[in-house]
Amino acid sequence: MTQRTALITGGIGGIGSAICEDFLKNGYRVVANYPPFLQEEAEKWLAKRKDEGSTDVFIAAGDVASYKSCEDMAAKVKSEVGHVDTLVNCAGVTRDKTFKRMTEEMWNEVITIDLSGLFNVTRQFIEDMDDKNFGRIVNISSVNGQKGQFGQTNYSAAKAGVHGFTMALAQEVARKNITVNTVSPGYVATEMTKVMPQEILDQIVSHIPIGRMAEPEEVAFAVSMLCEERASYISGTNLGVNGGFFMSF
Repeated sequence: MTQRTALITGGIGGIGSAICEDFLKNGYRVVANYPPFLQEEAEKWLAKRKDEGSTDVFIAAGDVASYKSCEDMAAKVKSEVGHVDTLVNCAGVTRDKTFKRMTEEMWNEVITIDLSGLFNVTRQFIEDMDDKNFGRIVNISSVNGQKGQFGQTNYSAAKAGVHGFTMALAQEVARKNITVNTVSPGYVATEMTKVMPQEILDQIVSHIPIGRMAEPEEVAFAVSMLCEERASYISGTNLGVNGGFFMSF
């Protein structure tokens, strides 16, 4: 069986790291993207995986907000690692504020990274996937892109746009054995959420039917499933991983 190569943007973050580790366990060659200013953290992340025995793991600096940076990153990855046939767009930020107090900078930063970043990265690899007649693309959205969230007009708009991007691109590349899907996590137990006040966490969990936050590994499982060979008939879909927090059909 051909060894697949996966590139995960935001790959050294909480969810991104779990996705990388899941792919490694499944025999993929894995490239974790990170923003250039996190060089030291990325090197430590890579060293940890190497110490744990992973050999087919690499890191690649690239600012998803910059087309040129993504172009340079892709050229380096193709030269040093090889063809990327599996892409997970996981990089994202939040800049929360009620709309009346939201600045232009806060709006633009979230839209540029969380939404335009999909174009900047995916554009670098889609033609190669087309030429090879195979590709798996998974875009990480959010439950708040489906239901909206107080204080997150920028984030909710960007994450809703992620699935619009998914549905349109899925139609364009379907005949070339390339699938494009969205995974929309709910609240996930990452380092970022773990530092939140306990009363806030309790309030969030009280609205989740399953009664807890997701573990990053549970989001990673959903991503891996959509990238399997057997998932070749699933495209343009949005898979919610939210513990029943938001239900739709």
